[in-house]
Amino acid sequence: MNISEKLGTRVKLYREKLGLSIEELAKNAGVDSALVSNIEEGNTYPSINVLVKLSRSLGQRLGTFTDDQFREDPVIVRMDERHEDTLPHRGMNPNGYHYYLLGKGKTDRHMDPFFIKIEPSEDVELSSHEGEEFIIVVSGEIVLRYGQNKYHLKEGDSVYYNSVVPHHVGAANDSTASIYAVVYMPA
Repeated sequence: MNISEKLGTRVKLYREKLGLSIEELAKNAGVDSALVSNIEEGNTYPSINVLVKLSRSLGQRLGTFTDDQFREDPVIVRMDERHEDTLPHRGMNPNGYHYYLLGKGKTDRHMDPFFIKIEPSEDVELSSHEGEEFIIVVSGEIVLRYGQNKYHLKEGDSVYYNSVVPHHVGAANDSTASIYAVVYMPA
């Protein structure tokens, strides 16, 4: 079973435990019911934004859907052992986000740390969710759209913000960028 199928099985399991239809979950999460159906069937791996919305609507933390196994503290992820754990939700489009989960296996965590490679893209879709985010630019440059404002961040810069404000993080200057990001969502 691949990672998309595992995620889809978990979403379906928690949806059914709550007695929700696909349409009800989609409405609660503010996403399209066809997307939820494709996720449950293992055909699509959602973006972090969609995954956050689904996890909140199902009353679960994000890690419930991204963890494969429990690991005792401390959870150490060696750089040379990292592998991409998710795919852009629009398929294998290279103009997406490539996520490397850094807290996978820590089942009692309250934050979700990621290493993310961001490809240049014209697609700018603002998203919002409960919680906070902290980002450090590792390489390249990014543009943060936050509410009505736009911020340009370079290698070594960091930003910490309330993620309930509509936002988007994208690569700047038509070049790939990489970031470390920590997402906190209240339980």
